[in-house]
Amino acid sequence: MVILAVDYGDTRTGLAVCDKNEILATPLSTVTEKYAPLVIKSISETAAQKQAELIVVGKPVNMDGSEGDRAQKCAEFAAQLEKECGIKTVLFDERMTTMIAHNALNITNTRGEKRKKVIDALSAQIILQNFIDLRKNS
Repeated sequence: MVILAVDYGDTRTGLAVCDKNEILATPLSTVTEKYAPLVIKSISETAAQKQAELIVVGKPVNMDGSEGDRAQKCAEFAAQLEKECGIKTVLFDERMTTMIAHNALNITNTRGEKRKKVIDALSAQIILQNFIDLRKNS
């Protein structure tokens, strides 16, 4: 199944996609839009283009497992996205993904504007890879 992952942010939203066999997640792009309805429109278009059958939205859970305002905002965003594009949308714990993405970019010495352009898509890739790995091991 083709799955699209979303790392939703106030300024930038990262997207990633996996192959039909759910083996490898690949960073796709970053939506640089602040207005949520336009972000949803852009994601819906990408989902249609990639023929996504499921959308995974990262849910920022606190380290203690509690959910804050940002988790609620992502849940509302995911519900609106599902309504708009008609594709089942699920939330998935994204704890530590941004830190892992930053560490990966440190290793490759990716800095400045280039880093800003790829960090969110890389975070979406990590969310999606964790999601598909969990599905295989369940």
